[in-house]
Amino acid sequence: MTSWKCTNCGYTFEAQAPPEQCPSCKARCEFVDNSCYTPDCEEKGVDERVGREKK
Repeated sequence: MTSWKCTNCGYTFEAQAPPEQCPSCKARCEFVDNSCYTPDCEEKGVDERVGREKK
C-alpha cells in the first residue's frame, strides 16, 4: 500500500490511490507519495523528507 501526504495540512495515510478530498482538512489538496524507497527510512516505512517545505 502507498503512503500519501497532504501538501496542505501534512496528514499522512495509506491507500491504493489518493482521494479527491483530504480526510483531515477536508480540502481538495494535492497528495505526494511519501512511501520509503531507500534503506535509510525503511524502519519507519515512510520518507519524512518528502513533502517538507524547503526554507
